[in-house]
Amino acid sequence: MDAITQTLHSFLVRIGMNPESLSPQMEHYMEHLLYLLPPEEEDAVTHYYGLFGTERRSLQEIANKLHLSQEDAMERIDQCVRKLAVTPEWQMMKQTIEK
Repeated sequence: MDAITQTLHSFLVRIGMNPESLSPQMEHYMEHLLYLLPPEEEDAVTHYYGLFGTERRSLQEIANKLHLSQEDAMERIDQCVRKLAVTPEWQMMKQTIEK
């Protein structure tokens, strides 16, 4: 995982474990960022990290829903995070978070 992707991954882990640390405005931005993914991938990322109050699902559960092996499901989630990490939307959000 490269540095750009790692930053978003770390942020997703943090807000998944501590959702109250996210301001309503940033939550709104995060929802819009995830809308850039196809619904199936958005659902996988949301459940993998446990975002927005959704229950975290195991990689096996996510893999089953995607009809993939666990390794392929993890690769797909990593690709989604990478896809989002390079968007102008995330870059703007990241600047706000870093302030």
